Amino acid sequence: MSDIIQLLPDSVANQIAAGEVIQRPASVIKELVENSIDAGATSINVVCTDSGRTSIQVVDNGKGMSETDARLSFERHATSKIRQADDLFNLHTMGFRGEALASIAAVAQITLKTRLKGDDVGTQLSIAGSRFVSQDPCSCPVGSNFLIENLFYNVPVRRKFLKSNATELNNIITAFERMVLVNPDVAFTLYNNQNELYNLKAGSLRQRIVDVFGKKINQHLLTLDIDTTMCKINGYVGKPESARKKGARQFFFVNGRYMKHPYFHKAVMSAYERLIPEGDQVPYFIYFTVKPQDIDVNIHPTKTEIKFENESTIWQILAAAVKDAVGMFKDVTAIEFDTEGQPDIPALGDAADEVKAPKLQYNPSYNPFNESSPRRHDTVPGQWERLYDGLAGSSTHQPSLFPSANDGIVKSKASAIPADGIMPSRRFAQPETPDEVATEMPDSDTPEAVQESPIEEKSPVHYQYKGQYIMTAVKSGLMIIDQHRAHTRILYERYLAQTADRKAYSQKLLFPETIHFATADDTTMRAILPELQSIGFEISEQPDCTYTINSVPAGLDGLNYVTLVQDLVATAADKPSSPAQDICHAVALELARNAAVAYGQVLTNSEMENIVNDLFACSNFNYTPDGKRVLTLLRQTEMERLLG
Repeated sequence: MSDIIQLLPDSVANQIAAGEVIQRPASVIKELVENSIDAGATSINVVCTDSGRTSIQVVDNGKGMSETDARLSFERHATSKIRQADDLFNLHTMGFRGEALASIAAVAQITLKTRLKGDDVGTQLSIAGSRFVSQDPCSCPVGSNFLIENLFYNVPVRRKFLKSNATELNNIITAFERMVLVNPDVAFTLYNNQNELYNLKAGSLRQRIVDVFGKKINQHLLTLDIDTTMCKINGYVGKPESARKKGARQFFFVNGRYMKHPYFHKAVMSAYERLIPEGDQVPYFIYFTVKPQDIDVNIHPTKTEIKFENESTIWQILAAAVKDAVGMFKDVTAIEFDTEGQPDIPALGDAADEVKAPKLQYNPSYNPFNESSPRRHDTVPGQWERLYDGLAGSSTHQPSLFPSANDGIVKSKASAIPADGIMPSRRFAQPETPDEVATEMPDSDTPEAVQESPIEEKSPVHYQYKGQYIMTAVKSGLMIIDQHRAHTRILYERYLAQTADRKAYSQKLLFPETIHFATADDTTMRAILPELQSIGFEISEQPDCTYTINSVPAGLDGLNYVTLVQDLVATAADKPSSPAQDICHAVALELARNAAVAYGQVLTNSEMENIVNDLFACSNFNYTPDGKRVLTLLRQTEMERLLG
C-alpha cells in the first residue's frame, strides 16, 4: 500500500492560514495598520475602494523596510517581533506571529513600496497568490505603502460569501475605531470610494473619543484612574443618564490591544445596579496596563480574547474603580466662602427655641368612603330657623337631604350584576348590616346568575392588575393579558401594514429635533432611511452625519424622538446582512416597543376593551414578534381545584 500523507505546498498552507487570519477586508486593514503602528508611524492613511473588495491601500510614515526585509516579510512565520518561545510571554508589539502578510499574499495581489530613512531609493515588490512577481527599485517616501487588490480573487467561494458593501464598510469602520481609540497619538484618515470618513488628528485620549463618536458624548464621560501593584486601569465610563438599550460604546483595551471580556463587563455593570433600568448599557472606554507575563494573547486567531492570570482580583479592582468614579460624579453642594457683594441673610438666632412645629386640625372620624361619615362643613350657623320662616305650610312633603332605605332609592344589587357573574367594585364601600350583605351576594339558583353574556367570548368589563395585566372573563375561565406585549403586537402589525401600503400618518413637530451619528451609525442610518419614511418619519439629511427629525409617526406622544431613532439605528445595525424586509421588521418591532403602553399605566375599561379587541384581530395574538407570550388562560376547573 502506497503512502497517502503528504506535505502541503506553501501556497495551499498559506490559504488555509488565511481562512483564520483574513476573513474579510476589515481583517486586512487591521493587520496592516497594526504593522504600521509597530513600525513607529505617526500618520496612517487608509484608502478603500468598494469597501475593500476592489482595493485596500495603507500608507504610513514608519521606519520602512530594506530590500531584503521586504522580500522576507511575506514568508510564513517571518517576524522581527520574537526570537524564542519565551518572547511570546513578553510581548510589547501588536503583531508577533509572522502570518499576516503571508496570509494576505495567498489570497490577493499585493504591491509594496517601502524605503528606510537613510536610503536614497526604495523597493517596489509585487506578489500574487503567494507567487513572487517582481522586485525593483523605486522612488517613494520613507515608510511603507501597501496596495491590496482583488481580495480572494483565487478563492471564489470565499469572495462569494463576502457581505454587501455597506456591511463590509461597517466592519471596516468597527475595526478602524478599535485601533484609533488605543493610539490617540497617531493621526489617522479613512477613505472609501474617495469619500472621507475619518480625519483624526493626534491628541489626547478624550479628544480622540470625541472626534470619533461626536461632541455629545463628552458631557457623559467620567474619568477612571487607578494604579495598583497588579495593574493600572484608566479611561472613561459613562454617567448613569447616558445609559441606552442598544448601541452603547463599550471598549476594553489591554496593553494597547482591543479585547472582548464578558467577565470584566459584568464588573463594570455591577457599579450601575439600581442606577439604570435593567437591561440598559452605559458607554465605557477602559484601558488596562499589566505585565506582559501576566496575560496570554496567543489563544485566539484574531487576538481579541485574552487570558489574565489574576482575573478575579482584577475584577474586584475594576468594580471598585468604576463605583468610585460613579460615586464621585454625584453632585455635592459646595460651601461658598467668597460672600463679598452678596445679600446679608440673617441666621436663625435665639428665636430658635421659640419655634414650634405647626399642629394640624383634622376630624379623626372622617371617612370619605363611608356615607354615614359627618360632613366636612358641620358647623351650624346661629338662628338658622329664620331661613325657613314662611315655608312651613308651602309643601306637604319635604324631600329628605339624606334619604333612607325606605325611600326606594337604595335597591338590591342583584339586578345590577352582569350576566357573566362579574360584579365591579363599589369603590371600597363596606356593607353595614348582614341584610345588606345578603342582598349583594347573587343567588346561584337565580336565572340571572347563570345567564350567558351577550358577548359570547369575553366579558365587557375588564380588570387591570397592578398596571401590568388585563384580566377578563371568558367562557372557559379567566384570561390574563400582558398589556405592554399585547399593544406591541398590535402596533407591530399596524406598522408593517403601513410600510407595505406606503400609507403612514405623520405628526409634524413644532420644534424639529437634531440628531448626530458616528460614522459607523451614519451608514446604517442611510440604509434604513427609506423604511423610516415609509412608517411615518420625515427626516432630512444635514452635513457631518447630522439629521433633522421633522415629523414622527402619529401616536408617539411623550417619547424622546432622538433616543427612539438611535435605538432604531442600533437595532438595524444588529442585522446588517439581512435583506431590506428583515430590517423593516426589526424597525417596526423596535418602534412598537417604544410606542406601546408602558407597565404601570392605568387604563380605562374602554381602553382595555380596545386592546383586547385589536389583539384578537391580529394574525398571531398568542406571542409577540420576538416570541414572548402575550396571554394565558386560567381555566375554571383549575380555579375550582385551587380553591378546593
